[in-house]
Amino acid sequence: MNTGIISKVAGPLVIADGMRDANMFDVVRVSEQKLIGEIIEMHGERASIQVYEETSGLGPGEKVESTGAPLSVELGPGLIGAIYDGIQRPLNEIMKVAGTNLTRGVDVPSLDHGKKWKFTPCVKEGDKVVSGDVLGTVQETAAVLHKILVPNKVEGTVNMIKEGEFTIDEVVAEVDGNEVKMFTTWPVRVGRPYKKKLSPDILLTTGQRPIDTLFPLAKGGVAAVPGPFGSGKTVVQHQLAKWAAADIIVYIGCGERGNEMTDVLNEFPELKDPRTGNSLMERTVLIANTSDMPVAAREASIYTGITIAEYFRDMGYTVALMADSTSRWAEALREMSGRLEEMPGEEGYPAYLGSRLAQFYERAGRVLVNGTGDTEGALSVIGAVSPPGGDISEPVSQATLRIVKVFWGLDANLAYKRHFPAINWLTSYSLYTDQLEGWFRENAADDFMELRGRLMALLQDEAELEEIVNLVGMDALSASDRLKLETARSIREDYLHQNAFDPTDTYTSLKKQVLMMRAILSYYDKAVAALDGGADIELLVNIPVRERIGRYKYEPETKIDDEFESIQAQLDSEIADVLKRSDD
Repeated sequence: MNTGIISKVAGPLVIADGMRDANMFDVVRVSEQKLIGEIIEMHGERASIQVYEETSGLGPGEKVESTGAPLSVELGPGLIGAIYDGIQRPLNEIMKVAGTNLTRGVDVPSLDHGKKWKFTPCVKEGDKVVSGDVLGTVQETAAVLHKILVPNKVEGTVNMIKEGEFTIDEVVAEVDGNEVKMFTTWPVRVGRPYKKKLSPDILLTTGQRPIDTLFPLAKGGVAAVPGPFGSGKTVVQHQLAKWAAADIIVYIGCGERGNEMTDVLNEFPELKDPRTGNSLMERTVLIANTSDMPVAAREASIYTGITIAEYFRDMGYTVALMADSTSRWAEALREMSGRLEEMPGEEGYPAYLGSRLAQFYERAGRVLVNGTGDTEGALSVIGAVSPPGGDISEPVSQATLRIVKVFWGLDANLAYKRHFPAINWLTSYSLYTDQLEGWFRENAADDFMELRGRLMALLQDEAELEEIVNLVGMDALSASDRLKLETARSIREDYLHQNAFDPTDTYTSLKKQVLMMRAILSYYDKAVAALDGGADIELLVNIPVRERIGRYKYEPETKIDDEFESIQAQLDSEIADVLKRSDD
């Protein structure tokens, strides 16, 4: 081991001299307490180290030992359902060792090396395999079949493979003299390899109407959810974790306040997985990194989480990663940059803020994974941003918007009106819409994009008409403009407002979304035709079928076709009645 001596301590930053053989990003153990740190800068023999634990009490003269290896995570059976801190220490195991007060220098293995797992081979001796091929499987939970892959840069003939119950330290196979165990380690700052990146042209269905219809996210896509305190970022992320068409969820609490992370830890095990009926934790990995932990650990938690997500992507799974929130990570970068006395950028953030964010988000994607055959895996990243006061002109939000393709802007005013999800339809956008057009035509409806376009046009017309109403009053509007306002209100209140706590409304299939759009636009089209035929606007606005259209979202999926037909029949009848009364 290469050993140095501490010359300076400044919060989470420790400067050590005499580290001549150490390398950038090596993990080091600081002082007799063996605190975990990482080298982030080298000047000759002097190393700048960010320490992932509390440094109070450290002083010059204490020793620093380099492990010679970069910060890595253990990947293997036992990840699912685990709750880790930012450097992949299992919090439940630490509690058994250290009690409820987290003591410094606690060293606990990330995975349980004593537990036996049932390994079922997928290949036999004599088979040729390449890196990324599935050697065997472990049924980790009811929801997740854990695939043991041929390690990176290993290929050849399977000389030996076992079946039975083994710990992750035992050798289960041998490929051309290379021993294969059920776990591997991987440096967190290095993206895991794949064969080819694919175009983001498949929808990641979420069952959330404002997202799927107006601002869709592709499988392997990246999205940002900025919003002020109380605007519903966490509820949006919970809904996506529960309902998104993903096999595995990785949730990173990146420096959130302790009470918010406590809510996540309490609520996630309580959330029912709609696929299995069991706890959502059976396909979730949680990284709980609160704001009272050292700032440096926030950066580690981001990389730890995305490396675990890539590992499951390489098995051919669709993975959704939630980072809540990247603003706290950026604040940690700002603090470390200040302590390193680097030239500050805008608002004190480091000049490389944008490139660090890009390095993180670019690890998302839909890919052909390594191995024989064309197995697809996808990793979608949804990053919450917490701009102070909801002001998205600040550097973190702006740097994020330059990278991500989907922006779900949460609006405090909508949240105060109890309109959830509080996604502002005038400021949000999705750059995947054009690429997904073919997918929507094939899997939702031929005219899906036309329906969506008409909804957006009516909402934009409403915004312009509202300004006129605020200036001169409703009476100044023509009958056709009044009808536009009423239809836009129906879109907002009946379609875009979605109750996460209602058992039926919490999830809406694409088929039902199409029928709901058709019902609202059918009313508008028939009412416009009736207006042209001389119908009274007051009668058209107040026809009873509008209430049924509003309640349609609470219809169970099994009844949506019959109810839609019934609504259409009632609509035709009532429009005809209005025309008749207007003629009289």
